[in-house]
Formats: sequence, structure tokens, C-alpha cells
Amino acid sequence: MVRTRAKDHDDKRQHILSVAAEVYAREGIARASMNEVARACGISKANIYHYYASKDDLVFDILDTYLSQLRELVTSVDCTQKSPSEKLHAITRAFLLAYEGMDNEHKIQSEGLPLLTADKQNVLKGYQRDLVEVVSQSLRECAPEALAQSPSKCREMTMSVFGMMNWFYMWSPGATREKRVEYAKTIADLTLYGLTKP
Repeated sequence: MVRTRAKDHDDKRQHILSVAAEVYAREGIARASMNEVARACGISKANIYHYYASKDDLVFDILDTYLSQLRELVTSVDCTQKSPSEKLHAITRAFLLAYEGMDNEHKIQSEGLPLLTADKQNVLKGYQRDLVEVVSQSLRECAPEALAQSPSKCREMTMSVFGMMNWFYMWSPGATREKRVEYAKTIADLTLYGLTKP
């Protein structure tokens, strides 16, 4: 007989993902055991294995959920009626607003991804490539003469935008929505105009 899924299965799964991300961000993925995650979740180790067969599966689901949702949020920004500069402003704003409340998930990316099997890494790297391409395409539209014919320059500028966004994530984890919107504008303005715009 097929076992039916509990009505609160998705809520419990999301709780495990959130708590596990917090544990891994604090302790490190390699050091934190499934026992520790289970205790932090307030459930038994057997119960957590009902959801995830291994730590790798749990880490993958944390990052897969986070990155797929981030990609969906950023790629769904409606830029059809926006100029290239307005589009860049909208994209940086979407990123910083999407980062809100996701500090733990964001933090464990660099440690977690290399621990996974190649097929799982490829899925996550696909999300990352899509996010990078959204920013790259926006920059190429803003400065076609400077960037369209120079992939290396475009990549440098793209990674610089991500560097500024990640700086904000690292140093302003409790920032309000207003501060996130304000700094997103700073990133876009600095990228577009340097220091020439007040």
C-alpha cells in the first residue's frame, strides 16, 4: 500500500530547510551532523531521514530551493517598458529584496556546492549562470559599444555588480526594505555613472 503524504509535509520540509540552513551557516556543513539538525528542528533523527536520505540531499534541497526561487524572482521582473538603465535598477533592487531573510542560505553556497555530486552541482550552477546572464545582458544593453564586443570586460563588470550586492548582504544582514532599495540604486548608479552622479 502506498503511503500517503501528510497534509503538513511541505510545511515540515520548509521548516527543516530553514533550520538546517541556520545550523550549517553557524557550524559549517562539514561539522554539523544530521543529529544536530534534527535536534534544532525539534524532531527525531529518524524523522529527518523520512524527508532526506542523506546530508547531501538536504544541502542540495536547501540550495536548490533558494537558488531556483531567486532565479524566478529576478527573471520575472517586468522590464518591457523600461529603458536599459531603469532595467538595471530594477534588477539590482530585485536581487537585494530577494536576499532579505535568506542570509543563511546565501552564506552556505560556497561551502555546500563543492560537497555535492557533479549532477547536483550542475543543477545549481545552472541557476547561477542564469542569474549572471540576467545581469550581463542588462549591462550589455546599458553600454553596448563598451561591452558587446568584449566578453571579458562584460564579465568583470557583471562580477563587480555581484560583488557590491554580496558586500551589502555580508555587512547589512538586518537591513530594512528601504535600505535595500536605496543601496540597490547606489549599485546601479555607480555602475552606470561612476562617481559623477550625486
